Amino acid sequence: MNKSSEYRRVFNHIDIDGNGMISPSELQRCIGLIWNQGILLEEVEVAVELSQGNNGQLGFEDFVGLMESAKEEEKLEDLRKAFRMYEMDGTDCITPKSLNRMLNRLCESRSVDECVGMINRFDLNGDGVLNFDEFKQMML
Repeated sequence: MNKSSEYRRVFNHIDIDGNGMISPSELQRCIGLIWNQGILLEEVEVAVELSQGNNGQLGFEDFVGLMESAKEEEKLEDLRKAFRMYEMDGTDCITPKSLNRMLNRLCESRSVDECVGMINRFDLNGDGVLNFDEFKQMML
Protein backbone atom coordinates (compact mmCIF):
# COMPACT_ATOMS: atom_id res chain seq x y z
CA MET A 1 0.00 0.00 0.00
CA ASN A 2 1.46 3.39 -0.98
CA LYS A 3 1.58 6.49 1.20
CA SER A 4 -1.40 8.16 -0.49
CA SER A 5 -3.55 5.05 0.06
CA GLU A 6 -2.53 4.98 3.71
CA TYR A 7 -3.43 8.63 4.16
CA ARG A 8 -6.76 8.03 2.44
CA ARG A 9 -7.49 5.08 4.75
CA VAL A 10 -6.73 7.14 7.87
CA PHE A 11 -8.65 10.15 6.52
CA ASN A 12 -11.73 8.02 5.84
CA HIS A 13 -11.51 6.53 9.32
CA ILE A 14 -11.46 9.97 10.94
CA ASP A 15 -14.21 11.32 8.64
CA ILE A 16 -16.99 9.71 10.67
CA ASP A 17 -19.91 11.24 8.78
CA GLY A 18 -18.34 10.42 5.39
CA ASN A 19 -18.78 13.91 3.95
CA GLY A 20 -15.22 14.09 2.61
CA MET A 21 -14.15 16.64 5.22
CA ILE A 22 -12.75 16.25 8.73
CA SER A 23 -14.43 18.58 11.19
CA PRO A 24 -12.67 19.77 14.35
CA SER A 25 -14.98 17.56 16.44
CA GLU A 26 -14.07 14.47 14.36
CA LEU A 27 -10.39 15.30 14.73
CA GLN A 28 -10.85 15.95 18.46
CA ARG A 29 -12.47 12.52 18.91
CA CYS A 30 -9.66 10.78 17.02
CA ILE A 31 -6.86 12.56 18.91
CA GLY A 32 -8.58 11.77 22.21
CA LEU A 33 -8.75 8.08 21.30
CA ILE A 34 -5.12 7.94 20.21
CA TRP A 35 -3.65 9.80 23.18
CA ASN A 36 -6.25 8.56 25.65
CA GLN A 37 -6.79 12.04 26.99
CA GLY A 38 -9.10 14.95 26.48
CA ILE A 39 -8.17 17.72 24.15
CA LEU A 40 -10.02 21.00 23.90
CA LEU A 41 -12.06 21.63 20.77
CA GLU A 42 -10.52 25.11 20.57
CA GLU A 43 -7.03 23.57 20.29
CA VAL A 44 -8.16 21.38 17.41
CA GLU A 45 -9.85 24.33 15.69
CA VAL A 46 -6.58 26.27 15.86
CA ALA A 47 -4.71 23.32 14.30
CA VAL A 48 -7.27 23.14 11.50
CA GLU A 49 -7.06 26.90 10.97
CA LEU A 50 -3.27 26.80 10.83
CA SER A 51 -3.41 24.08 8.20
CA GLN A 52 -5.63 26.41 6.15
CA GLY A 53 -8.55 23.99 6.19
CA ASN A 54 -11.65 24.73 4.10
CA ASN A 55 -14.36 26.46 6.12
CA GLY A 56 -12.89 25.26 9.38
CA GLN A 57 -12.59 21.66 8.17
CA LEU A 58 -9.84 19.57 6.63
CA GLY A 59 -10.17 18.22 3.12
CA PHE A 60 -7.99 15.30 2.08
CA GLU A 61 -5.20 17.51 0.70
CA ASP A 62 -5.24 19.62 3.89
CA PHE A 63 -4.99 16.42 5.93
CA VAL A 64 -2.02 15.16 3.88
CA GLY A 65 -0.31 18.55 4.29
CA LEU A 66 -0.85 18.43 8.05
CA MET A 67 0.57 14.89 8.24
CA GLU A 68 3.58 15.73 6.09
CA SER A 69 4.38 18.87 8.09
CA ALA A 70 4.34 16.78 11.27
CA LYS A 71 6.90 14.42 9.71
CA GLU A 72 9.08 17.38 8.72
CA GLU A 73 8.93 18.67 12.30
CA GLU A 74 10.13 15.26 13.55
CA LYS A 75 13.03 15.28 11.07
CA LEU A 76 13.97 18.79 12.14
CA GLU A 77 13.93 17.80 15.82
CA ASP A 78 16.12 14.77 15.05
CA LEU A 79 18.56 17.06 13.25
CA ARG A 80 18.60 19.42 16.24
CA LYS A 81 19.45 16.50 18.55
CA ALA A 82 22.26 15.38 16.25
CA PHE A 83 23.56 18.95 16.01
CA ARG A 84 23.67 19.23 19.82
CA MET A 85 25.75 16.05 19.97
CA TYR A 86 28.44 17.67 17.81
CA GLU A 87 28.12 21.13 19.32
CA MET A 88 29.84 20.59 22.66
CA ASP A 89 31.35 23.94 23.48
CA GLY A 90 28.12 25.80 24.19
CA THR A 91 28.81 28.02 21.18
CA ASP A 92 25.70 26.95 19.23
CA CYS A 93 27.92 25.87 16.36
CA ILE A 94 30.13 22.93 15.41
CA THR A 95 33.78 23.88 15.68
CA PRO A 96 36.69 21.84 14.29
CA LYS A 97 37.56 20.95 17.89
CA SER A 98 34.02 19.78 18.78
CA LEU A 99 33.79 17.82 15.50
CA ASN A 100 37.13 16.18 16.30
CA ARG A 101 35.95 15.16 19.77
CA MET A 102 32.70 13.68 18.48
CA LEU A 103 34.41 11.77 15.68
CA ASN A 104 36.88 10.36 18.21
CA ARG A 105 33.95 9.18 20.34
CA LEU A 106 32.53 7.49 17.25
CA CYS A 107 35.92 5.82 16.58
CA GLU A 108 36.31 7.89 13.42
CA SER A 109 39.56 9.62 14.38
CA ARG A 110 40.46 12.69 12.35
CA SER A 111 42.98 15.41 12.99
CA VAL A 112 41.74 18.90 13.82
CA ASP A 113 43.09 20.01 10.43
CA GLU A 114 40.99 17.35 8.71
CA CYS A 115 37.98 18.58 10.68
CA VAL A 116 38.68 22.12 9.47
CA GLY A 117 38.56 20.81 5.89
CA MET A 118 35.33 18.91 6.55
CA ILE A 119 33.69 22.02 8.00
CA ASN A 120 34.95 24.28 5.19
CA ARG A 121 33.06 22.19 2.61
CA PHE A 122 29.73 23.10 4.22
CA ASP A 123 30.55 26.46 5.84
CA LEU A 124 28.33 28.73 3.75
CA ASN A 125 29.18 32.00 5.47
CA GLY A 126 32.93 31.35 5.78
CA ASP A 127 33.20 31.77 9.54
CA GLY A 128 35.04 28.46 10.06
CA VAL A 129 32.24 26.76 12.01
CA LEU A 130 28.88 25.17 11.19
CA ASN A 131 25.72 26.75 12.52
CA PHE A 132 22.48 24.77 12.59
CA ASP A 133 21.32 25.97 9.16
CA GLU A 134 24.60 24.91 7.56
CA PHE A 135 24.44 21.57 9.38
CA LYS A 136 20.86 21.09 8.13
CA GLN A 137 21.93 21.82 4.54
CA MET A 138 24.74 19.32 4.87
CA MET A 139 22.45 16.59 6.23
CA LEU A 140 19.62 17.10 3.72
